[in-house]
Order: sequence, then structure tokens, then C-alpha cells
Amino acid sequence: MSFSDVIETIGTVIDGVGVGVLVVGGLVTVAVTATRIGDGRADAYRTFRQMFGRTVLLSLEILIAADIVRTVAVTPTLDSVLVLGLIVLIRTFLSFSLELEITGRWPWQKPGPP
Repeated sequence: MSFSDVIETIGTVIDGVGVGVLVVGGLVTVAVTATRIGDGRADAYRTFRQMFGRTVLLSLEILIAADIVRTVAVTPTLDSVLVLGLIVLIRTFLSFSLELEITGRWPWQKPGPP
């Protein structure tokens, strides 16, 4: 097994972890939301959005790590680095958008008074 094969396998495993986080987090989010709805709590939808948004954010971070491992270790060409940069920019935009949606502020803004 060559170095490239090992790195590709590691990237695939990291991708699998990212997808697993998304699936497990989604199931946990649905379970928690169903419990809140069953209890008659009015904040079930908001809780669902926040929990699932955090799950998606974590999954995106893991998937970015897999892309970085593959690009830097396996195919460090200018084209692959440019594609990686574009992927990271898109996922960073998604992360910032999700953070704004979840917390109501940009990641660099300080939280307001409690």
C-alpha cells in the first residue's frame, strides 16, 4: 500500500466521521425535538434549528479537514489547491451563515449581556 493510498484512506475515514456526525446529530436532534413537542414546549422548533445547525457546523469542519488532508498530502498541484480554496470558502460562508442563524450574531461579535 502506497503513501497516497494510506492518505486517501485516512481522508475517506475522516469523510465517514463527518457524515456519521451529521447522521447521529440529526437523529439526536429529532429525538430531543420530539421530546420537547411531547412535553408541550413552545421552543421545540428553535431548539431543533439550533441543535441541527450546530451539528451541520461540526460536520462541515470535519469534512473540510478531510479535504485538506487529501489535497495537501495526495495531490498538491496548483489546481487542487485552488479547488480546495474554493471549497473552504464556500464551507466557511455556510458556517458563518449557520452561526448567524443559530446565535443571531456573526462569529466575531461578542455575545450580548445575559
